[in-house]
Amino acid sequence: MRLPRRVPWESLSELDQVCSLIYADENDIDAKVQAVNRISAWRAITSLPHALESTLALLCAILDDSRRQGLPSLLSLRQSYATALIRLVNGLVDPLQVGAYARSIASIAAQLGLPAWLVELRHAATHEDLPSIDVLREAAREAMRWLLDNYFLPTLNPSAAAPSPKTVLRPLSPLLKQYKTLLKGTTRDASLLPTRKHEIAKVTRDIERWVAEAKVAANVSVDAIEWDIGAQDDSMEDGRERWALERLCDALLELGALVPVSKKKRTISGVPLAPAPANLAIWTPLLTNLQSLHPKLPAVLAVRIVSHLLSRSGPSQADVGADTVSLLPQDDAQMDTSYDRCLAGWANWLVDTCGAGAEEEEQEMLRRDDIVVSLITGLGPQREASKTDIMVAQDLLTALCAGHPHLERVAASLPPIADAPSNQWNSTDIDLMQQRLSAVLALARAPDAPSSSATGALGAQPPNITNPMEPVCTGLPPGWRLLSEKDGWRPSPIGVHVPRVPA
Repeated sequence: MRLPRRVPWESLSELDQVCSLIYADENDIDAKVQAVNRISAWRAITSLPHALESTLALLCAILDDSRRQGLPSLLSLRQSYATALIRLVNGLVDPLQVGAYARSIASIAAQLGLPAWLVELRHAATHEDLPSIDVLREAAREAMRWLLDNYFLPTLNPSAAAPSPKTVLRPLSPLLKQYKTLLKGTTRDASLLPTRKHEIAKVTRDIERWVAEAKVAANVSVDAIEWDIGAQDDSMEDGRERWALERLCDALLELGALVPVSKKKRTISGVPLAPAPANLAIWTPLLTNLQSLHPKLPAVLAVRIVSHLLSRSGPSQADVGADTVSLLPQDDAQMDTSYDRCLAGWANWLVDTCGAGAEEEEQEMLRRDDIVVSLITGLGPQREASKTDIMVAQDLLTALCAGHPHLERVAASLPPIADAPSNQWNSTDIDLMQQRLSAVLALARAPDAPSSSATGALGAQPPNITNPMEPVCTGLPPGWRLLSEKDGWRPSPIGVHVPRVPA
């Protein structure tokens, strides 16, 4: 649950008034002075979002420029413009500089839709010669327009604001293919490891940078830029982290990554649900490195694998998850069992290696019981699939429960695997419904004698030797008996308590 945050304005109409003072007339200096005074008053009350801080700095520089026109010295004015622009860019980019390895400011700014030349101007003003006054004035106008489109208008009217263009993530498959090629060579020839060590480290860093880009894309994908740093609570950070890890897992589960293209390399003979040793040698270093930076990765990867296996079984989206998709391309040549069995082997390996023996907090992230519950839910009576479609998921459930008595007892409650029932009606179904209808009508014919009619519908009852006054019904479970009005029972609507009348 996201906690409420404090804003400086009393109502959105007050923020709308400030926005009108700033943008209604570019040449109205008096209106801009009023806007500066209002924002300054807000800053004295509470901390301002970064957008308002940057707006205040840019407006002060613009007002200072209007008073100094014609003066020979403009150095202090250029420094004011440059400082305001540098703080704007840094304040937007720094909170999104996530991950173990730093990313370029230009790449983060591009994901936010910030003009690239403002980033270049920020670099020049920081490390090179101070830009000219004309360039700085144009940059200030561009920055004010960007703040209007990305802060003021979405804040004032979120529903009517034009959605920002979705950030398209660069594909991860080329990086994974490059990593696989390097590791495949070193596993075959260990003498190549010293020469390729730096290349492997570089591509590993690039994959981690991709995860950081995905976290920024998750922030932009919901058309929201968190201007107030204090508003970024743990739940929002966890949501962005999980979204990025799910995109990473989808790339890992594509054909050619964790699942080799060659069917002969997918499984081990005699060990049905375990990755091949050569496959483990390639991907274990990457998964271990990513797990050290993102402890939730094993749990997310296992859940994505289970979701794919259950999506082949045919449960509804509500049973598996709203974002569950089939990871295998819909092609007859690739819709084979070996792909699913290889994924099931990875899920079994993840639970065995990352779930057992972990710290208490990490066990909560990937628990064997949670994966078993997901499989049992998907393989329950509501499934609509053939026997071959759910065989891999059933085998994974058996492998996870092996050696754990409490899980074996739960898994044993599942009905045996059978072919999906036919949806065609037959004469047996009609006869069964007719028998049930006759039983219901028989009960309705004798409303004055509920106990006798009910027992009559269930068949003749033997006398109660222990207590002749107690009605007995062989159709009821042991320990249950039918009550009558003689026992103080009275008919009443469902949910209404009627006190028992003493005999």
